[in-house]
Amino acid sequence: MTVPSIVDQAIRHADRIAVVTADVSTTYSQLVQRSAAVASALLDGTSDLQEARIAYLVPAGADYVSTQWGVWRAGGVAVPLSASATDRELEYTLTDSQSSVVVTDQTTAGRLQELCDRLKIRLLVLEDVGELQVSLPNVTADRAALMLYTSGTTSKPKGVVTTHRCIQAQIESLVTAWQWQPDDRIPLFLPLHHIHGIINIMSCALWTGATIETFSRFDADSILQRIRTDAYTLFMAVPTIYVRLIELLEAMPASERQETVAAIGRLRLMVSGSAALPASVHESWTQLTRQHLLERYGMTEIGMALANPLDGQRRPGTVGQPLPGVEVRLISESRDVVTDENVPGEIQVRGETVFREYWNRPEATAASFQDGWFCTGDIAVLEDGYYRIMGRSSVDIIKSGGYKLSALEIEASLLDHPSIAACAVVGMPDDTWGEAVSAAIVLKPGNALTLEELRTWCKDRISPYRIPRALRTVDDLPRNAMGKVTKPAVTELFREAGN
Repeated sequence: MTVPSIVDQAIRHADRIAVVTADVSTTYSQLVQRSAAVASALLDGTSDLQEARIAYLVPAGADYVSTQWGVWRAGGVAVPLSASATDRELEYTLTDSQSSVVVTDQTTAGRLQELCDRLKIRLLVLEDVGELQVSLPNVTADRAALMLYTSGTTSKPKGVVTTHRCIQAQIESLVTAWQWQPDDRIPLFLPLHHIHGIINIMSCALWTGATIETFSRFDADSILQRIRTDAYTLFMAVPTIYVRLIELLEAMPASERQETVAAIGRLRLMVSGSAALPASVHESWTQLTRQHLLERYGMTEIGMALANPLDGQRRPGTVGQPLPGVEVRLISESRDVVTDENVPGEIQVRGETVFREYWNRPEATAASFQDGWFCTGDIAVLEDGYYRIMGRSSVDIIKSGGYKLSALEIEASLLDHPSIAACAVVGMPDDTWGEAVSAAIVLKPGNALTLEELRTWCKDRISPYRIPRALRTVDDLPRNAMGKVTKPAVTELFREAGN
């Protein structure tokens, strides 16, 4: 039987501890056994799911891993759902992906039951899964494995489809670059519908036989306490978390800060990603802890492409050099390859780490490639051999708190507000969030709206990280001669108001 490569690796790791959650330890052998049972339940009498999409909303921990591997071992495509998504957002993902099954646990089943019944989707509760009952299919490396949803320049998220071979290439690139070892230990508190948590942390750790300690969310006090006991060797987070940790460290009594900083210094590697790390934060962290953060660059469609070196200079404000197995080039506005340093160009990426397609969007897939290179839409320059990100070719992409957000999608949601006649959303520079979601709105006659009122209204309608953090009310939005809103002018509105 051919199994996904990461499961094959897990079989070799046998009785090593794979996942720790709330003092409950799960071995690699137990993950393999449980994932086979999940696969058996998913097959439900069939011999192979044949790349059917299987969605799942499962807390971080052994059940999450067993579910993902179970989907793969049954021949399906794993579609992780966001725990913070609204019902409307969940419905979009389920219908767009054409998922045939949703896997969850008893704590979440009640929330999903009505939605699954209405969409006529089977709901599988993990507590109802028994033992392995059937033979599992052969799953080859060229088959689709994972579909992650990412917001692009359109108003709706797109499903990014990667194969088992692609996932293996992404993992092996990072395992090589960051020298993952079986005795590594790492906390996992990042969302598990995002490539950062799924690939960079969970999959790399489980590939090498390392141990993951999972948390339902980022609990700074608990994690710092664990760091003080030397519980981890690696740490990976988004810039907002490092900002929070700096605040906590600076507020500690001197003796406690000294103990914590010393423990942080014993970690062999700390990585920042998913959003730009302000150079000021990088330098503050180094001064406070003597740890030089390793900043890297990637996206859902390509995995990780660039990174500062494990051994060598890590330059604040840059994202380093191409990772193993990844080709990177810059393309100018005239569509020529940039050969000189300090000349801006769009980052394009080629290699086995690049995704297969946008689900059911062949035109979008074709448009995202140029001569076999994936066009990221991010602009960079090469400075003394290191890449520095300048910004994006689309003003409708916002990177906030580790997420890549579509301004158009947020605008579409805000226009449902009964007081809003028109709106434009932009990202404004922010030391904590990278970019803060900022909305300029035109109110309907006789209406008023505060930022707090808007945020309250948004809570049940869009994910927390998409809710505006700044609001500006205007009589009219700036537009060009064709009537299109000019986003640079909207940005100036916030600059004039002091953001």
